[in-house]
Amino acid sequence: MSNLLSKFVSPGCRVDLQSVRHTKTGPGKGERKSYQSQVIEVISEDRVEVTMPMEKSKLVLLPIDKDFDLFFYADSGVYQCRARVADRYKNNNLYVVVFDLLSDLRKNQRREYYRFSCALEMKSRKVDEAELALSDKREDIINREWPMRNSIIVDISGGGLRFVAKFTYDVQSVILCRYNLNIGGESKEYNVIGKVLSVKEVETHEGLFEHRVQYTDVDPTEREEIIKYIFDEERKTLRKQKGISQHK
Repeated sequence: MSNLLSKFVSPGCRVDLQSVRHTKTGPGKGERKSYQSQVIEVISEDRVEVTMPMEKSKLVLLPIDKDFDLFFYADSGVYQCRARVADRYKNNNLYVVVFDLLSDLRKNQRREYYRFSCALEMKSRKVDEAELALSDKREDIINREWPMRNSIIVDISGGGLRFVAKFTYDVQSVILCRYNLNIGGESKEYNVIGKVLSVKEVETHEGLFEHRVQYTDVDPTEREEIIKYIFDEERKTLRKQKGISQHK
């Protein structure tokens, strides 16, 4: 097996776990469970420790010898491999899963963006077709001092965001999203234009609506800054979890 794991994957790296369904003749089709986790340590080039995933605030005890497709979100891209659960245990109040790699690590050619759960204030407004037609540059839309509506971002990625609000936009409408991120210890404003892909009422909160947005116009440098912000925040969370575990 190629010695690639330690080259691209490091502690704190985000990893998605997708279950593999087997038939008598090999992996089968059907619904696959997907979980989110983080790398704790790369033990060797074919063995890695990750955090036990959680679902609805409960630990998911992955079965020993169960196969998963692993997607590592590294700084240089997304890397994929097939792996098998070799062990699971608790170490200093941190629940650990050990995976043995069954295939070489390979770069996933599709652009993947990990969604980071958060609670960020956002302002937004609709951008109509006439405004798009008359605006030669994205800055023309951003710099217009038109009224904007308040909402809360609940997850964000390099490719889009999800927010909740007490109002709705039409599906397929184009909106300007404005929010701030803490970059290098300072607050920086981001303005992105996106398309509303879906809208639904939040089941547990009547009158509150969830919107899923895909970026359609974002500065490439700012996109990379958003991605870096997400990875940095994930690493901070992992360090805090380790610190709490060590002091218990």
